[in-house]
Amino acid sequence: MKTGKISESILKRSVLRQISNQRQEVIKGAGVGEDCAFLSWRDSAEENAEAFGMIAVATQTVALPVRNVASLAVMAAVNNLAAAGANPVGVTLAVTLPSEAEESLLKELMRQAERCCEALHVQILGGDTQVSKSVNMPVITATAVGIAQSENVIHVQPHKASARSYSMDIVVSKWIGMEGTAVIAEEKERELAERYPISLIRLAKEQGGHLSIASEAAIALKSGVYAMHDVRNGGIFGALWELSQKLGVGLNIDLKKIPVKQETIEICEFFELNPYELLSGGMLIMVTDDGNGLVRALEEQGIPAEIIGKTTGGNDKIVTNQDEIRYIEPTKPDEIYKISFN
Repeated sequence: MKTGKISESILKRSVLRQISNQRQEVIKGAGVGEDCAFLSWRDSAEENAEAFGMIAVATQTVALPVRNVASLAVMAAVNNLAAAGANPVGVTLAVTLPSEAEESLLKELMRQAERCCEALHVQILGGDTQVSKSVNMPVITATAVGIAQSENVIHVQPHKASARSYSMDIVVSKWIGMEGTAVIAEEKERELAERYPISLIRLAKEQGGHLSIASEAAIALKSGVYAMHDVRNGGIFGALWELSQKLGVGLNIDLKKIPVKQETIEICEFFELNPYELLSGGMLIMVTDDGNGLVRALEEQGIPAEIIGKTTGGNDKIVTNQDEIRYIEPTKPDEIYKISFN
C-alpha cells in the first residue's frame, strides 16, 4: 500500500466491512468521512441526561519525521471533534519511538503536546509510551475526548442525501495548505532561503499558528450549518471528496474561489507539489443554506471565509477553472509525503 492515508476502497473493503454494531450506546461510529464517534448512556428516565450530553471521540495518527509531530497529532484529533460539533475536554497519547531515540526526544514531544493542549484548553488524560525497532521515526497517536449537546451534533446519514442537501453553499475558512506549508517551511528553511526572502519563509511558518478550527466551528453551529468537515490529509480535494461521499451529493466548485496564500504557492512550486492536495489542517468546510450570512458572521470575528461552490443532486464532483472542467478523484496520498525530511 502507498504511504499515508489508505484509499477509500481499501477502507471500505478491509476496515469498515469488518466492523459491526455491537453496542446500543454508539450513536454514530465508523464511516467514510466520519472522523468522530458519538456515544450516549442517556436514559430517558433520567432528568439530567439531556444536560449531560454525549461523549465524542476522535483519533489521529501522525508519522512524519518532523519536529512538531506531537503538536500536529493533538491538533488534528481536537479539530475532528470541533468539526463534529463537540467540545473537546482531553486527549490520550500513544507514543512509539525508534530504538535509537534518547529520553530528551520523549521529553520534547510531551512538551509540544502539553503546549498545544494548553492553547486548546484541553488536558492530557494519559496514554501509552513504547520503544520499538519497527519504527524509524516517532509515531504519535492522539485520541481526543469531548462532550456534545444533542442539539449541536450534526446528524447526517452517510450516503443518504435529503432534498435539503442539494444546492447548498459550500464555505471554507482560512486557506488551503496551511499545515503543510508551515511544516515544510520549518523543516526546509535552509533550502527555501536559497531562492526566497526570509520574510516569505517567516510568513509560511506563521501559518502554523492558525491550525485550530474551534472558533469557526462554533460560529457555524450557531448559524445553523448543515454539515462540517475539517480539511487535512489529501488537502482540499481530498476533503471535498470525503464530504461528497459523506453527504451523498455532487459538488460544483470554482477553483479560483479556493483561498490560498502566496507563500503556499511558492513553496509548492519549489518542491513541485499540488497545493490542492497538500496537508491542510486549519481549514474547515461548512455546508449551509446561507453562505453569505455565514461568511459575514465569520469575518466579523476576524476569520477569513469564502463561498467556493455548491452541492448538487448528481454524483459528479466538478471543479471549474474558467472554461476548464475537471473532476475530483478519490483521496490520494498527501503531497507532503513526496518530500524527504531526513
